[in-house]
Amino acid sequence: MGIGTSIFLIAVGAILRWAVSWSLSGVSLQTVGLILLIVGVLGLIISLVFLAPWSERWGPRRGTSPRDPYVQP
Repeated sequence: MGIGTSIFLIAVGAILRWAVSWSLSGVSLQTVGLILLIVGVLGLIISLVFLAPWSERWGPRRGTSPRDPYVQP
């Protein structure tokens, strides 16, 4: 699940949880909204954890040397 999908699920879950007063027989829209919120937050956390190692701001890339590439003999 990507970051965009997670944010979408969080938004839909929040709308169903707090903004919808309409009800269906046998289905609690507030509970469905809470489930979508939880899934969206977990998906966002997992996406950020998996994307963090590939971010350049966390450190140098693998395979690069901190030394100067021009070595004098």
